[in-house]
Amino acid sequence: MGGDLTLTSVTKRFGAFTAVDDLDLRVPEGSFFALLGPSGCGKTTTLRMVAGLDEPTTGTVLLGDTDITRLKPYKRPVNTVFQSYALFPHLTVADNVAFGLKRRGRRKIDDEVAEMLALVELQQLAKRRPGQLSGGQQQRVALARALINQPEVLLLDEPLGALDLKLRRQMQIELKRIQTEVGLTFVHVTHDQEEAMTMADTVAVMNEGRIEQLGPPEELYESPATTFVANFLGQSNLVAGSVTGTSGDLVHVEVHGARVFAGRSRSRVTEGDVWAGVRPEKVYLAGPGEEAADEVNSLRGGVVSDVSFVGVSTQYLVRMAWDQELTVFEQNTGARKRFRPGDQVDLHWRPEHTFLLDATQDAAAGVEREPV
Repeated sequence: MGGDLTLTSVTKRFGAFTAVDDLDLRVPEGSFFALLGPSGCGKTTTLRMVAGLDEPTTGTVLLGDTDITRLKPYKRPVNTVFQSYALFPHLTVADNVAFGLKRRGRRKIDDEVAEMLALVELQQLAKRRPGQLSGGQQQRVALARALINQPEVLLLDEPLGALDLKLRRQMQIELKRIQTEVGLTFVHVTHDQEEAMTMADTVAVMNEGRIEQLGPPEELYESPATTFVANFLGQSNLVAGSVTGTSGDLVHVEVHGARVFAGRSRSRVTEGDVWAGVRPEKVYLAGPGEEAADEVNSLRGGVVSDVSFVGVSTQYLVRMAWDQELTVFEQNTGARKRFRPGDQVDLHWRPEHTFLLDATQDAAAGVEREPV
């Protein structure tokens, strides 16, 4: 079939519950596309409708010019890799990879199997069984088994979720390499922000069955459109403020008695009440009265309330005079002294790192909380 994957006005209801709500989405052919969001946001249901495992209540799913909305799963040029891998324990690695081709009656497939095993770097393990493999190796087998069928679209449903952190990061790089080599359309469902940003060309952030924002990872991170995106994709400091005016490309904002600036290009609103946002790693922490040469925005009079050493960086919580705690990340280069709880500090950052959001939105939207 070929072509872009397009979902138009797709809604999926389960009784009174709407899992996916009037979704419009286009996944360019040959791209690595991520559906990112918390549990229950509708991302897996969206994937299942593309796979044919669920049928939309309303709307259409097209692959190129072909309507696949009602096609049976086995008639779609789509394969899925699940978190569980679902390998056949009694078959060797090579036989697991060959399974789909053999089922279709193909005979001379040794060269294709060898090529796939080489792609996922498992040639030397062809005769082993899944129980003799690590989690990462099993994930590669599942990937090879899907790719050998030459699907137009490969669906990845939390495929790295069962791996430990270090192996997951290695596999993120490997998945991106493989996608680049084979040139297929990958649609990857995940709740892991780092995973989505590491691998995907385009990320769609989903919330309550709808897409909050879609675009390249850097654009979503640097210029979030909503408080949900600002909080779910990394961390953000959101401080209540009011726009007092504009000059050239700058928007002026009053924040608890201080004046800060934001660039128009990152300002979703340019008048009235706003959330003034800045990412923790963009903030420069200094002692009282110390000026930061290149920084223009300043919030003064904070007190360090917590310090956490996390290897590559130190994470500070700073309580401001209006009783809000702000977060600051500082790289551990060894060039600066570390602050301690109780130290008085000022926060500085550049205007181009400020983003402005609508103050009617919930400042806590998208904040991941530990389960009770």
